[in-house]
Amino acid sequence: MTVTSNSTQGADTDFGYGQLFAILVRRRFWFFGVFCGILAIAIPLSLTKTLTYRSSMQLLVEPYFKENNQNRQPAFEDQVKDSNLEVDYATQLNLMRSTQLLQQAVDLLHPRYPNLEVEALKESLTVTRKQEGKTETKIVQVDYTSNDPVKTQNVLEAIQKVYQEFSLQQQQQRIAEGLAFINNQLPTARQSVSQAEQALEQFRQTQNLIDPQQQATTVTQRLNTIKQEREAINAQSQETRARYQELQQQLARSPQKALTASRLSESSRYQTLLDELQKTELALAEQRVRFTDAEPSVQNLLKQRQRQQELLQAEANRVLGEVRVETTESLEKAGQLGDTDLELSRQLVEAKTSLEALEARDQSLAQTQQQLQGQLSRFPQLIAEYERLQPEVQVERNTLQKLLEARQELSIEIARGGFKWQVVEAPQLGKKMGPNRKQDLMLAVVVGFFLGGMAAFGREALDDAVHTSDQLKQKVALPLLGILPQLPRLSTNGRLMHFPFSKSPTPEPETLPMLQSLPLRESLDLIYKHIQFLNADAILKSLVVTSALPGEGKSTFVLGLAFSAARLHQRVLLVDADLRRPTLHQQLHLSNAQGLATLLADQTLEFEPQQLSLFGVEIEVLTAGPTPPDPVKLLGSRRMKQLMATFEQRYDLVLLDTPPVLGIVDAMQAASFCRGVVLVARLDRVTQSELMEATNLLSPLNAIGVVANGASSYTNRYVAYAQQSKSQLLDLN
Repeated sequence: MTVTSNSTQGADTDFGYGQLFAILVRRRFWFFGVFCGILAIAIPLSLTKTLTYRSSMQLLVEPYFKENNQNRQPAFEDQVKDSNLEVDYATQLNLMRSTQLLQQAVDLLHPRYPNLEVEALKESLTVTRKQEGKTETKIVQVDYTSNDPVKTQNVLEAIQKVYQEFSLQQQQQRIAEGLAFINNQLPTARQSVSQAEQALEQFRQTQNLIDPQQQATTVTQRLNTIKQEREAINAQSQETRARYQELQQQLARSPQKALTASRLSESSRYQTLLDELQKTELALAEQRVRFTDAEPSVQNLLKQRQRQQELLQAEANRVLGEVRVETTESLEKAGQLGDTDLELSRQLVEAKTSLEALEARDQSLAQTQQQLQGQLSRFPQLIAEYERLQPEVQVERNTLQKLLEARQELSIEIARGGFKWQVVEAPQLGKKMGPNRKQDLMLAVVVGFFLGGMAAFGREALDDAVHTSDQLKQKVALPLLGILPQLPRLSTNGRLMHFPFSKSPTPEPETLPMLQSLPLRESLDLIYKHIQFLNADAILKSLVVTSALPGEGKSTFVLGLAFSAARLHQRVLLVDADLRRPTLHQQLHLSNAQGLATLLADQTLEFEPQQLSLFGVEIEVLTAGPTPPDPVKLLGSRRMKQLMATFEQRYDLVLLDTPPVLGIVDAMQAASFCRGVVLVARLDRVTQSELMEATNLLSPLNAIGVVANGASSYTNRYVAYAQQSKSQLLDLN
């Protein structure tokens, strides 16, 4: 036995395989009862099943080849022509299972099978789409199950004929409806094409253009060219203007004066007249030095100079045209330029001319650009209108073209006769499918195991009883003082009695012979030592032993604990404090004429315990005595307190066997005068809720621990070792 406390209860709380197996063993009658019940039902059902046969056939419901033209667009005729039709298999399978088609097969089979009905045929018929791996094929498989192998083949042959006729009728009807639809749509399509073309032609005539998108592109290109040319002209104008300003600064004259000087300087006649005028001016200056203006020679020179100036003016007018020089002096200065000035004047005139030409070109390009931008602003609206009209024409033309092609294709399909469903696998004689008695029995075993396990675990879930010491440690907040092994329960006739579905108590064996069991004695000794170790600081002179319910073995335990303490040289007094239903005197065959009740009721009586010997040791026993009318009053009296003080002075250990703690207050009343309380719990009998309630009631008192009684799987390793050694010695002798 291993004595542990609940301080380590979390170390073994996992619900493992061992606990599962323990539950199955504990609920084995539930498990095997359900298991055998399932087998009892399944075996007769399997043996009485009738033989079943199944026949199958496979039909190719559409061509398995595809056109190798990936760029081909779906045509209109594909919607009505079976050779290219995408089959809705869900609808197709429902049609194949429909009552209308199956009734035709029943009519064909009526001469041979007059009792065959449509509903029976539908229940035994299975229509599915065959799969190849994860890919669904274009093959439909039809299965029929019956108890006659020949009938399965005949039924499928009739269904095959009905399905093939139905496929041809379905195709012919669909093609005819499609052709009629196309013929009805052709006049409307032609009219739509004509209207769309007329609208497009009227648009082109009104706007005087063919393709506004193309013309808009051309105008845009011209605008870009003009912009580039104007940018080049602006750059050239800036360069020419800079050259012009530079030449003007060098000559210090305007372009008009430079042009005048240049023309006069280049005229030979003007230069001759200018030379003669300069000579006359020189001669006049010489004469005026000597003479006055009144001198005839001076007068002649003045007249000559006047005539020469007039000639010079006339020549200048001839050379310059509309350009006028204000004075003769200006003409003389304008005509007296050197070669360098003449060259600069020529360049200045050329720069002026180029600048004016560039400005005129830029102005012309600006006007053209403005006109093109005005034209371009009209194109968005025109393009939108054109793009609306052009697709309409194209769509209407395509629609008409598709209708014509579809009519041609459907006409060819009608002439060809359509696609007839092909038989991939013809119906054969039905193969035996069942019953598979071995499989049925295996299934029954699996179901029996499953349901039996469910019943066992369900019963365990509904059972609130504590079955193992581990559960006791987890549910009770008290140290586990020890474990007592389960002893055989015998009836009065000596036969073993066990009721798996009931927790009612069974007759107990004789108490004194039971205490001679070596495992029980060793367990009691260990429990007593554990109580001493737990209370090493305080000497426990008195202990109350109680339980949550009757029949948990507390009387046997307290008697065994008394002898264990006596074997350890303790003076022990065992008191039967169950004044309601005393049993200790019956188990020990002692007199109950006087006892605790009489001592409490009559203070004049003297305490006279009875002697009891076992295992070579003696203990003293105080029985309960006659049943009093009010046990609680006696147990709570001052006399009881005085007696307990007297007992603790005379004995090393006083043990009180009290009634169960639930339902009555006797045990708590007696425990109030003692040093400690020990709770006995019988496994497989007391429930968790009862244990929790009893623990809560004893919590105000000095409850030192709990003892697990009736452990079926408990063994004392040392006792087993001692017994094995003893057996080996006997064998050697």
